[in-house]
Amino acid sequence: MVVERNIEELYAKLRAWKSHLRFAEDEMLYIQKLLGSYIFEPRTPALFEEVALYKENCKIFSVEMEKLKALVLNHESHLRGIFECSRTTCDEAYYKKYCQLQERMARYFEDFLRLKTDLGKYAGNVLKRRKPGGIDKDDDDGMIPFVQARTYMARLQEGRTI
Repeated sequence: MVVERNIEELYAKLRAWKSHLRFAEDEMLYIQKLLGSYIFEPRTPALFEEVALYKENCKIFSVEMEKLKALVLNHESHLRGIFECSRTTCDEAYYKKYCQLQERMARYFEDFLRLKTDLGKYAGNVLKRRKPGGIDKDDDDGMIPFVQARTYMARLQEGRTI
């Protein structure tokens, strides 16, 4: 049976997913480097247990990301084959698999966003607060935001310090 779907639209969606997965991969690398850095406050109770849990979650997300990348590439090559035969229709079995992949991608990115949000809140509560001159502040009344942690990590990668 043939399903009336615009193959070009499906192909565009697959390319967008590939782009989103590449971006998520870059974000995951950043998160892993952040979790492996020494910018967390050492006085924070249960710090290492929390960081270990986030590291484990990152591994799980990385494995799923690799599976999704493979699935997207497989769907893309299959769709190319269909595209060579017909520019406007695809078979029902392909479209059903496509819809399942679409749901899996949506769940992955929803869960990944939740992980980033939770990690951002956690990091914002335990990162060392620094004065503009780079000296640690002794009080615990406020922490630098997660975005500043990203800047800090970029400087560390360049070999610079705050």
